[in-house]
Amino acid sequence: MVDKAWAHIEEVEKLGGMAKAIESGIPKLRIEEAAARTQAKIDAGTQTIVGTNKYRLEKEDPLDILEVDNTAVRTAQIERLAKLRANRNEEEVQAALEAITACANGGEGNLLDLAVKAAQVRASLGEISDACEKICGRYKAVIRTVSGVYSSESKEDADFAKAKELADKFAEQTGRRPRIMIAKMGQDGHDRGGKVVATGFADMGFDVDMGPLFQTPEESAKQAVENDVHMVGVSSLAAGHKTLVPAIIEELKKLGREDIMVTAGGVIPAQDYDFLYEAGVAGVFGPGTKVSKCAIQMLEILIEQYKD
Repeated sequence: MVDKAWAHIEEVEKLGGMAKAIESGIPKLRIEEAAARTQAKIDAGTQTIVGTNKYRLEKEDPLDILEVDNTAVRTAQIERLAKLRANRNEEEVQAALEAITACANGGEGNLLDLAVKAAQVRASLGEISDACEKICGRYKAVIRTVSGVYSSESKEDADFAKAKELADKFAEQTGRRPRIMIAKMGQDGHDRGGKVVATGFADMGFDVDMGPLFQTPEESAKQAVENDVHMVGVSSLAAGHKTLVPAIIEELKKLGREDIMVTAGGVIPAQDYDFLYEAGVAGVFGPGTKVSKCAIQMLEILIEQYKD
């Protein structure tokens, strides 16, 4: 443990300090590496999580959840914005937004103060952000995944070995490795779970593409088609699965690639599984599911699908 800590310190020093290390994404990458290692231990049973990989109930009680109609909320918000814009002084708003853009461009003035003034004349948050984006652009995170971490903890796990065997079988059958895209759609800003799954699948012999955060279903489907993947794994945490998963399935159909298998995993209540299966998903993997078992199920479907 001490050796690892010193190695990380040396890594930071080589990059020229903590600020540059943060910019390069090193701390985030190390956190994701630790998360992948922990998940591999849980999946292999060497680390016990009661109720997850040991002493699980045969049948989980349904969760009492608040279900929100996303479409109704979006419609209501659009109506509120339309009302806001109809009852404000548009000249004042545009002048305030231009002042923000000028400040971002020249570096003179107080950007926060100008944003507050724009809000006071009823500019929306999106308009204020767009005024900055004209100069600053939009932040795009560099997608980096680790490899070898999951396999180092799963060498003795039978499911991991079987998944690797099936991945090799599919490669022999089709002439290429099974390819999966991990998609993070909507306003879900957490990608660590998806990164852990990506690491595990890569170590089991998959070619893995990782979609960026905040994609729309249209963007995810387009990336999946362009990369010619065999399947899309939708990682869900922010309860958007009943809206986003059917949407990406529909988009894949529009692009003529309904053959691309779609699965969903993450924080998904058991009572929503049937809805997702009816929408066309090939598999739903809730909390506590072993990454290797997910891979086995998907590979068995793929092998059957491509056997002719």
